[in-house]
Amino acid sequence: MHTNQKHWSIVEYLHETVKNPNIHIKGTTSYYSAAWSGTFEESVVRYLYGDAYSSSQWEPAWPIDQLYIGSYVCIAAEAVILMGGNNTHRTDWFSLYPFIETIVESYEGKGDTVIGNGAWIGMRAMIMPGITIGEGAVIASGAIVTKNVAPYTLVAGNPAKPIKTRFDEATIARLRQLNIYDWEESKFKALQSFITANDIDMLEEQSYLYDQSVLVKK
Repeated sequence: MHTNQKHWSIVEYLHETVKNPNIHIKGTTSYYSAAWSGTFEESVVRYLYGDAYSSSQWEPAWPIDQLYIGSYVCIAAEAVILMGGNNTHRTDWFSLYPFIETIVESYEGKGDTVIGNGAWIGMRAMIMPGITIGEGAVIASGAIVTKNVAPYTLVAGNPAKPIKTRFDEATIARLRQLNIYDWEESKFKALQSFITANDIDMLEEQSYLYDQSVLVKK
């Protein structure tokens, strides 16, 4: 899906570089812009347990959080995806300190983190544990995301709050119904000029015509 053309940034395609079995990459198009930092696994995904270092040091006493990244996801430099629940700091205890005697009890899981298809995470944004970012959402630079983000919604600030939706509700519903990120690559490429536009009527029409032409060929 990508070429060897020169680019202003260092584009790291995640399916080519990610080795951690707890990180699941959909397709071959999602990337990290690593111009001013280390690799995606070195500088973006921060595990309490589950990365190469921690796995070589000890056995986890609880389930490992999984990270799911959809297709066509764009992650800007120095973003942070924080994994590992509460990182063994219990806010409902008098002391937040992770004493080794109660380390297992001090951990509270937040669940898996999911970054939906077509999302864009801005520079130095931070995604807290257990967050789901919807399809086509935009996380502004420097945002601290503490709650789930709805599809095609732009959030910003600390804590991140919805600023606007990229399209009206009806258009978003129609886009989600089309499931463009689950299309076969041949269909996606054929209709790419309609995807990189904002005419939902035309996109629906061209999708229908393409599907009909495929049926005729069969």
